[in-house]
Amino acid sequence: MNQPTQSIESDAPTINPCRIIGVLDDGVSGLSGLMLDHIRSADLVIGGTRTLKLFEQIFASDCQTFDLTGKLMQVPEQISDAQAAGKRVVVLATGDPLCHGIAGFLQSRLCIEAFEILPNLSMVQLACARLGIPWHELKICSVHSKDAGEWDRAKGVDHGLYPVLHAAQHHDRMAIFTSPQNCPARLARMLVAQGLQDDFQMAVVEHIARDSERLITDLSIMDAADHSFAEPNMMLLWRQSTKPNDVHFGLPDDCFHQRKPDKGLITKREVRAVSLARMQLRKDSIVWDIGAGSGSVGLEAARLATDGYVYAIEKNEADAAISEHNRRDLGVHNYHLVHNKAPDGLDEWPDPDAVFIGGSGGNLGDLIRLIMGRLKPNGTLIMNFVTIENLSVATDTLKELGVSWDVTQMQVSRSRPILHMHRFAAENLVWIISAQQTKDESQ
Repeated sequence: MNQPTQSIESDAPTINPCRIIGVLDDGVSGLSGLMLDHIRSADLVIGGTRTLKLFEQIFASDCQTFDLTGKLMQVPEQISDAQAAGKRVVVLATGDPLCHGIAGFLQSRLCIEAFEILPNLSMVQLACARLGIPWHELKICSVHSKDAGEWDRAKGVDHGLYPVLHAAQHHDRMAIFTSPQNCPARLARMLVAQGLQDDFQMAVVEHIARDSERLITDLSIMDAADHSFAEPNMMLLWRQSTKPNDVHFGLPDDCFHQRKPDKGLITKREVRAVSLARMQLRKDSIVWDIGAGSGSVGLEAARLATDGYVYAIEKNEADAAISEHNRRDLGVHNYHLVHNKAPDGLDEWPDPDAVFIGGSGGNLGDLIRLIMGRLKPNGTLIMNFVTIENLSVATDTLKELGVSWDVTQMQVSRSRPILHMHRFAAENLVWIISAQQTKDESQ
């Protein structure tokens, strides 16, 4: 016989949720009655210096405050300790706490159930309303963090401003949360440095929801690079004309500048297509391009791995310059090339998901050993050779390392006009070697 179910009552105290309340610079007038009641009855109110000052007149007489300015990492502990003591906690956040706000940070460190979120209008909504711009298709970025320093393309994806550059490559409209250091002028200087100053229009909304609010729309990006903007502010960018829907794979050889008079130092389209296919690129792949030449493989890889990054190296100064020229022409920003001879400098690059070797500079065996030691699990090394000697060195080294590999031989012929007819002209025979890193991630 089934026993009757008994209800079990827990002696654990019910924890009051921490209320994260979105506020604006218009202070008390911008909040609902419920929001104000939570603030008035709080035992602990957490917020930035300016925000606490805005609401101090309605705090309870025995209310404690915690200024999180410069102490963000201490906030989860402050909340946890206060809740354990049965206190009512309020966190004052700007606008919508879930739109590049503090809520996500706190939820990642304390359980979601520990919070109740009462949002306000977001800064994005307000800035777009001032301009009359629909915001449902905006790419929202934030550089409201530590001082990133002036833009340095050599740092690539590791630079704090890179998310804005990445967004500018793929989106037509952007809203950017700025900071006193990572200000609109600094972002404008980055766009100028990347040659994007004529691609976008910009606007800045200063002091949103204050009596001193100001909308600035009459500055070009070039002028904004030297302009001082009042804090806090939000920056909006929109493209002057729609970005063309470019081809990402299988670009013709004549899309790339090549060395002259020795024109032809390029991985031809058919070989390039097979090599890229064998690299098994994903949207976020990290790629190494060693012996970049004209840059055709690495640049096309960058266009495929839109959220990834390509690190390239080329020992010939003229070829390195040509590769950089091609990068600018194609408008690729997730690609950085250094003029050097591999393996010098490779220790500074992150471990790759895929590597392409188009030239080894006589260090082929050592390069293969280094790469197979750095490849991520299930990563791929692709090599192109036109000489039997390099093919032999590569296969012998891969056998020595005991990794999985295969060789594809490609012989391509292209049609050429002859009088009123056409003939086939053979391109160089190429061997494509593919090697896979299959080591276990736990090793």
